[in-house]
Amino acid sequence: MARPTSAFRCTECGWSTVKWVGRCVECQQWGTVVEAAEKTGIVRAVQAVQLGEARTARPIVDVETADAAHRPSGIGEFDRVLGGGIVAGAAILLSGEPGVGKSTLLLEVAARVAATGRRVLYVTAEESVAQVRLRAGRTGALHDELYLAAETDLATILGQVDATRPDLLIVDSVQTVSSSLSDGLPGQPSQVREVASTLIRVAKERQLPVLLVGHVTKDGSIAGPRLLEHLVDVVCQFEGDRQTALRFVRALKNRFGPTDEVGCFEMTGDGIAEVPDPSGLFLSSGRSLVSGTCVTVALEGRRALPVEVQALVVSTKAPQPRRVVNGVDPARVAMIIAVLERRAGLKALGEHDVYVSTVGGVRLSEPGADLAIAVAIASAMRDSAVPHELAAFGEISLAGEVRPVTAAKQRAAEARRLGYTTILDVEAGSVRAAVTQAMLVANDARTRELDAAF
Repeated sequence: MARPTSAFRCTECGWSTVKWVGRCVECQQWGTVVEAAEKTGIVRAVQAVQLGEARTARPIVDVETADAAHRPSGIGEFDRVLGGGIVAGAAILLSGEPGVGKSTLLLEVAARVAATGRRVLYVTAEESVAQVRLRAGRTGALHDELYLAAETDLATILGQVDATRPDLLIVDSVQTVSSSLSDGLPGQPSQVREVASTLIRVAKERQLPVLLVGHVTKDGSIAGPRLLEHLVDVVCQFEGDRQTALRFVRALKNRFGPTDEVGCFEMTGDGIAEVPDPSGLFLSSGRSLVSGTCVTVALEGRRALPVEVQALVVSTKAPQPRRVVNGVDPARVAMIIAVLERRAGLKALGEHDVYVSTVGGVRLSEPGADLAIAVAIASAMRDSAVPHELAAFGEISLAGEVRPVTAAKQRAAEARRLGYTTILDVEAGSVRAAVTQAMLVANDARTRELDAAF
């Protein structure tokens, strides 16, 4: 009896089965199982192709790099993430949550590039041309060299490229474009793969940079096959909270530059604006001394940002005190409270509700903010205000030690540049010593304030 052959195969991991299923059993991806081509059993020898002079391999030292130079887009924060600008022939994928501002950012990029005299073709597959025109009029992104087209067919988009001959192509988005050469609805892995590979091939052949907008799934990953991220040259993640105006652009993959740069933007009524110095976004505006506040220097990529941490400690008679946090890791805050009780002598914290939050909606996920959180909680517990000139950064261990953090010199230099004269870091030694030093500085500041009042 003949053994049945595998008629279906997963395009992601290669798992095979004799019947079609909607979800791959091996990699758990949906919609990746397609019909596999049948093997004919005929082995054909591959014949060598005669290469012309233009395609012959050359020594690497003889390859010209002028065509691969970065061209600024006109938005400094976006160029920072890309490594200096947009490279000719590069395929850039920008993903993010719905409504975060991807289309607004790329429309601004298109207008800035068009202002330099280069022609830009903006293909929208989700909106009409009139809708994009209204947004461009509101944000001031109007230029004669910026062309708009509302297309969802890949062949028509290629026809638009031939007719327009742009210097930059923007497709919004790759999941809504379909090709007649591939089966399935737009957004399915086979369609996304066909559309992306065709656009990238056109980009390489014509030295035409292409910016693609990608959707994300519920867990925040880029929708479509994983192959999409391997095909493109740059993968950027556009992050931000809808409740705040702050936006971050991070490079998850970059063949032409670093992957640890972060671009800061702010959503306004007139569009999106870059924030070259975001130092004041994460600090409170009040200048009066209030207990329970401390400034830390967080590291976002290569950029050091001052962030204010606020704490509020309230006595309670409930058997289980509340621990409410916003912008920081609840588990780390609970650990810091335990260390303060056991190692720093703040025994009464178990009888108080503790609230910890950051200013400006920023999220602190690195351990470098531990010391600032501890100082803020101790300041609120003792009702002693820490002066504005003090900044703290360092990781706190369960033994009560202050451990060093990455880029400590850069954090200290940024703190001094912004006017912070007293810095608490690893030199404090222990969390008890750091809290004691912070309280001494707070008492001195309080004394000077009283002397100035009289």
